[in-house]
Amino acid sequence: MTYRTTTAKQSGPRFGFFSETIAELKKVVWLSRQEAIYLTALVLIVSIAVGLILGIIDYGFTRLVNDVFIGR
Repeated sequence: MTYRTTTAKQSGPRFGFFSETIAELKKVVWLSRQEAIYLTALVLIVSIAVGLILGIIDYGFTRLVNDVFIGR
């Protein structure tokens, strides 16, 4: 017994990729402008906070190494 699978549209292999991509993009639920702005701001705030925390930790370890091991 053989099974046969069907595909959406049999176009050339070069254009099949584009038609499948467009079909998938039509299924996407896109963010609203307000949601995109909010999430972008949130990412920026968290990135800056983490950068500051890591910078403070780095400064502390630098001071520790300079004071304890180098003896300045």
